[in-house]
Amino acid sequence: MRRLNITFLLLGLIFIAKAQNVKPKAPEFALGSFTDDYGITYTINDTLWVQNPTTKYHIIKWNPEKQYLVAKNDAGNKTDGNKYTRIDYMTFSGMEPWRWGFCLTAYDAATDVIAEQTAYVDRQNPKKGCNGYPFSRMKKVETKP
Repeated sequence: MRRLNITFLLLGLIFIAKAQNVKPKAPEFALGSFTDDYGITYTINDTLWVQNPTTKYHIIKWNPEKQYLVAKNDAGNKTDGNKYTRIDYMTFSGMEPWRWGFCLTAYDAATDVIAEQTAYVDRQNPKKGCNGYPFSRMKKVETKP
């Protein structure tokens, strides 16, 4: 009986450890290829945000509840390489084809913690809620087979 209890305890600890290592994934609407309302194109997946042609953000953390992500800037980025970025996002209704938008809340933070703690977007006012500027609106780009 004691051996059985120890086995269940170990299985429980393994399950908890694995559950803690599971990183939230990107919301479905943010995955794929997009164009913003400035004509810039993007490719986004769970681990990489690419602002074409060459700016890359390596995603460390998605927080779907609070609608932001934290990323490390690629070393090869023209500016702010190896710094940290916080990107806040929100969905839109009644703005088709613009279904969602984003704000570079922080883009040159020294650490991921500093980037994550930089939170001053106003989602109630998407036209000025990104540090006085509008959220960049995103529309899906249909890829051809």
